[in-house]
Amino acid sequence: MNTNLSPEIKEVIAALHYRPAVSILMPLEAKISLKTELNHALKIASDKVERALLNDFPNEICEQIMQRLAELIKEIDFDTTKKSIAIYVSLVFQKVYYLDVPVEEKIIVDESFEIRDLIYSKKQQHSFLLLFLSGKQSRMFLTDFKTLTRLKANIPEDLTEYEESPGEIVNFSDMTNYKQTMVDNFLLQMDKELHTVLHDHPLPVIVLGNEKILGHFKKSSENVKSIIAYVDGSYDNATIPQLKELLQPYLDAWETDNDKEVLNQLDAAAGKNQLAIGIKEVWKEAMNQPGKLLVVEKNFKYPAQRGSSPEAIEELVEPYNQFSYIRDAVDDVIEKILLNGGDVEFTAPEVLKEYSHIALIKYF
Repeated sequence: MNTNLSPEIKEVIAALHYRPAVSILMPLEAKISLKTELNHALKIASDKVERALLNDFPNEICEQIMQRLAELIKEIDFDTTKKSIAIYVSLVFQKVYYLDVPVEEKIIVDESFEIRDLIYSKKQQHSFLLLFLSGKQSRMFLTDFKTLTRLKANIPEDLTEYEESPGEIVNFSDMTNYKQTMVDNFLLQMDKELHTVLHDHPLPVIVLGNEKILGHFKKSSENVKSIIAYVDGSYDNATIPQLKELLQPYLDAWETDNDKEVLNQLDAAAGKNQLAIGIKEVWKEAMNQPGKLLVVEKNFKYPAQRGSSPEAIEELVEPYNQFSYIRDAVDDVIEKILLNGGDVEFTAPEVLKEYSHIALIKYF
């Protein structure tokens, strides 16, 4: 299995497929009381699950699943700051996960768990490094725009700590050069510290400071590939909401650039004849051999029915055989790719329009 997967995703994918598998995804948005409103929504969801189970499974199985579901609901943390929850229940597995992105409410009783939103949530857990620079000091923070965590530096963060005796300064020009040398040395040490931090926290970096300092830092930094934006201004006293509003356009631009980079990867793979395009071709490829990178629009779904072989699927049309029914072939492909060591990237809607909304880069 892909070693880059989060423990939560590994746990769900590794769970034994055992019918019935119940997935409940629920946004945590309350107008008055989260506990009251969520309890009400989960009661309605539980009733729907029970009706679905009773239609297809013996009473004994229904009772066991419903008991496990009730126990999970009792354990939900209503004080969480997360945006949604995912509940998974079967006779052999049960778990609640708290997600950082909002989801649409879903209630699914199937042969496998709904994992797309869980994976998407983990992919979209946007944490960043913020480096505040001035002509006198620097500070570095880890943030997800809910909290700011100060990262303790292993080197002095104050310019005066790098001051050396300038000796005899004979004119103003010498003093100016001396001060600039001090600043350059200070920025060099900050860049080395950033490199160290990136080793432990390989995240995008936004650097904030006045235009002159940013210019010097940009010219000398060896971490430019990790820096997604340089923001001119003094924001030492900015609040988290103010920082989020300030930086959101830079983050949006960064995500757009990421989509462009993914398209470049698809184009390169197509040039080497190592690209499967469209859900039918992607399914066939994924069932036959491991894939390197699955790229799919985040909202693309494809209900399907099994074809004449395990490598084939067809568009779902009425009437269909319930035993050949596939609720969402995209979800099944995602799970298959991850199980075989590949990775998944999501793009914005319509970004992959020319690739029929989904494509798979083969190993080459």
